[in-house]
Amino acid sequence: MGQGMGQGQHRSSKIFEVPQTSSHVGFIHVGYAFMLAEEGAVSSDEEDSGGEVDVQDLQQRDEDRDLKDQLLRRFGSHISSLKLEFSKKKKKGKLPREARQLLFDWWNAHYKWPYPTEADKIALAEATGLDQRQINNWFINQRKRHWKPSENMQFALMDNLSAQYLIDD
Repeated sequence: MGQGMGQGQHRSSKIFEVPQTSSHVGFIHVGYAFMLAEEGAVSSDEEDSGGEVDVQDLQQRDEDRDLKDQLLRRFGSHISSLKLEFSKKKKKGKLPREARQLLFDWWNAHYKWPYPTEADKIALAEATGLDQRQINNWFINQRKRHWKPSENMQFALMDNLSAQYLIDD
C-alpha cells in the first residue's frame, strides 16, 4: 500500500499504490487523488489512508461522466426544447361561463361607469368563485376592449379634473 506524505513533500510528484481489485492493480498520481479530494470525490477514510482510491470507484465515475456526456450530446437539444416548453407560462383559458355571465350582468347594469367598488368586487368574487385579481383583470380588459365613455362623461371628467386642479392651487 502507499505511504502517507510527510511534511514538505511535493504532492504532485508522489505516486502511491491503489488497493488490488478483481482485475486491477495500479498506481495513481497523488495530485489526481488530491484533486478528487477537493471535489469531494475522496472520503476522509481514503485521505487518512494516504490518499488511496478504489479503482472501481474511479472507473464508475468516469463511466457515469461518459454516459452523461453521451446522453447530453444525443438528447441535449430535445431536453432544452422540453425545458423551454415546460417553463412557458401556460394560459389558463377562459373563465367559467357562469362567472363570465355574472360579471357581464354587472357590466351591463353599470355600463355608464363600469368601475366596481371594493365591496362590489368582494361580492362578485364570492358570487363567481373567482379571486379579486381575476375580477380586476376582467374589468380592466372589458373596459379596454368594449367601453367607450360618452362625450358627456368625458367632459364631466375633464371638468372635474380641472376643478380639482384649480382648487389645489
